[in-house]
Amino acid sequence: MEINNTLTLEQLKPKLDLLFKLSGQKILDIEETWDSNQGTPVFTAEGKYTTRGWTEWTQGFQFGAALLQFDATGDSQFLDIARKNIIEKMATHVSHVGVHDHGFNNISTYGNLRRLILERLIERNDWEIHFCEMALKASAAVQASRWTNTSDGKGYIYSFNGPHSLFSDTMRSLRVLGVGYQLGHVLMGEGDCEISLLERLLHHSETNAKYNVYYGEERDRYDVRGRVVHESIFNINDGNYRCPSTQQGYSPFTTWTRGLAWVITGYAEQLEFFDTLSDKDLQPFGGRLKVSSHMVRAAKATADFYIKNTPIDGIPYWDTGAPSLPKLGDYLHQFSNPFNSYEPIDSSAAAITGQGLIRLGKYLQDHNERELGVAYYQAGLTIADTLLGSPYLSESENHQGLLLHSIYHHPNGWDYCPEGYKIPCGESSMWGDYHLREFALLLIRLSENQSYLTFFSNGD
Repeated sequence: MEINNTLTLEQLKPKLDLLFKLSGQKILDIEETWDSNQGTPVFTAEGKYTTRGWTEWTQGFQFGAALLQFDATGDSQFLDIARKNIIEKMATHVSHVGVHDHGFNNISTYGNLRRLILERLIERNDWEIHFCEMALKASAAVQASRWTNTSDGKGYIYSFNGPHSLFSDTMRSLRVLGVGYQLGHVLMGEGDCEISLLERLLHHSETNAKYNVYYGEERDRYDVRGRVVHESIFNINDGNYRCPSTQQGYSPFTTWTRGLAWVITGYAEQLEFFDTLSDKDLQPFGGRLKVSSHMVRAAKATADFYIKNTPIDGIPYWDTGAPSLPKLGDYLHQFSNPFNSYEPIDSSAAAITGQGLIRLGKYLQDHNERELGVAYYQAGLTIADTLLGSPYLSESENHQGLLLHSIYHHPNGWDYCPEGYKIPCGESSMWGDYHLREFALLLIRLSENQSYLTFFSNGD
């Protein structure tokens, strides 16, 4: 990737304005045409959203998008859409005991709505605050209860695959545990045992950094610094680690780039969150430096890997070890090509990572690592500049998606491949569209010196 070191937020402003102009029309189109009896919209085929039964992890993005649209534009019809659908459709996601996705579904909806109230962007209603906070507390406890102990006395929130499975995706779902802790909540166990949400968040983060992120330390023959594995497998009888695995990547020994993206942004956000906690909060876990060191290490390693293994415009292919990449020639020193004949791009990985690089860059600049922080920050702007233009931004009124060339599950062949093409391209996903909006809103707030966008905002 080639970082544009002269790019500024001001230069991106026209593109950001265009994004939210297009975004509103697409949200309204989906709201008017989607039949909720089909389930949840997941990704597009021929420009129209369709569903895919695997797990209901995208509904929060659907309604959360309307809240982001309201935040960016002040258009109250989007607030009305979000409120109505949160009340009618999101309760089952709060109590869902079968998934690792609470930080996606519930932070995107209840979390965003609470944030808007606390930031005084909508009129305060105490009962609406209580409604959101009860949902977030319950969601945090349900998510924290999905727990496997490891042999080192720590553990992890296990994925929908079962107790043996640690997913990289869950790093961003940890946000709901952070908010639950912030609200003073705990998970109650057998015998009225109080289980700390902060402890579970931290232990999961440490376990993920230890097993799902590589550091070039010869852990195996494919140990490259910053490489991420989608899934780690554990023996649940004794809590011992067994092997790397993947569900959506090419192999356990290559890097699925959306998994990489979840890790980069997940750690960047947790570093910001832990910065707000008191020394007293962190003392039981060894203090601030001990708590944050594994996050900084994992965030830097994965950010560097992304930059090194991505084409010059900042948009990655779906897996850094995808088997036909060599057929593209010197692809890392070319612009990304979503219309090639060999391997698909995953623009959603870029939308997620871009936000993470901005956050990590700001964090490091605030913690006496200015040079590296500026580099990551400019890398984030470079990604934004690419995503906010052709061929990635969807400007057609006939396409319901906002961010083109997103991939869901390439190994399973789920993504739509247009006639005349050999690989999937030209389609969108709920998570890609949502994260492009969230990334853009973060940049707008930075450009206009508004309050900094975080998942844990108390409106200060």
